[in-house]
Amino acid sequence: MLPDLLLNYTNHFQPLNLFNYISFRTIGALLTALLISFIFGPSIISLLKKTQKKGQPIRTDGPKNHIIFKAGTPTMGGLLILLAFSISTILWARLDNQYIWVVLGVAILFGVIGLLDDWLKVSRMNSNGLKRFQKIIPQLLIAFFAAWIILENTPENLQNTLSIPFLKDSILFLGILYIPFTILVIVGSSNAVNLTDGLDGLAIVPVMIAAGSLAVIAYLVGNINFSNYLQLNYVPGVGEITVLLGAIIGSGLGFLWFNAPPAMVFMGDTGSLSLGGVIGVTASASRHELVLVIIGGLFVLETVSVIVQILSFKLTGKRIFRMAPLHHHFEQKGWAESTIVIRFWIIAVILALVGISSLKLR
Repeated sequence: MLPDLLLNYTNHFQPLNLFNYISFRTIGALLTALLISFIFGPSIISLLKKTQKKGQPIRTDGPKNHIIFKAGTPTMGGLLILLAFSISTILWARLDNQYIWVVLGVAILFGVIGLLDDWLKVSRMNSNGLKRFQKIIPQLLIAFFAAWIILENTPENLQNTLSIPFLKDSILFLGILYIPFTILVIVGSSNAVNLTDGLDGLAIVPVMIAAGSLAVIAYLVGNINFSNYLQLNYVPGVGEITVLLGAIIGSGLGFLWFNAPPAMVFMGDTGSLSLGGVIGVTASASRHELVLVIIGGLFVLETVSVIVQILSFKLTGKRIFRMAPLHHHFEQKGWAESTIVIRFWIIAVILALVGISSLKLR
């Protein structure tokens, strides 16, 4: 919005040329989202406490200390994240960019699914919200339309293809499998973040790390000079997503202020499904879906731990982990919550650096 309005007056006031630069607008979006979080955070948390009364229902089959220390904490804090980064993005991004609307659309619609799930849990006072098919079918439909729009806006030479990291000029042609693969990336990423969101601060910081890494990738891929120098596939217009990802980081920092142990609010499925969807659709739009597996490796580990646990129990009747997802396994081993969270953050940073290094190592 601001770029569209103010760039018309650059002849009268030269400093307005700053709005031409994605880097400047990304910083502006980050700070704006952070400010919105600080301003509206206390009011939103207070409202959530009043409407939810007993807060988020705690799983009875989960770690026992959660029942003692986390009971009564309100959920749906993802509303604050959605509000902050949506307003900030609309203010600072170019609204004629199709990628901005695709990512925003996925974020908001996935957030609505999560909101309904959270509300059912709170209203029923148990940890069972929407049924699996009630969550997954809308996600698949939304992801399908997002994948279609991405495909339509992708340069013809890159359509239906998959870039292979660390290999120069290596592209795999997916053909009719491209749409299903992109749906898998978006929906899988969304649910992987959801599974990771089990401890205070555990999900939001790796999300910000992934968002920052993808912001670098989107900026480079969307810039013809940088993409040519690094031998990346140039995708016109995708660099604008950097502004939105800056807003994600700002809103994430604002949310973390209130989610730091002991948490005043949980993001709930409202936030985790939305943020995971953003990461997935951004990786798809920037043609770095496989790099996301590295950058978001922590989310992959959490998801794999659940899959392995279920398969092992069904096939052998034995559990590999004391509890899944993986962070609960370490809780059951006696690790302090802060220890798990900080060590998982360190893992997320390392994986992000490895993922970004793939841009040069080819």
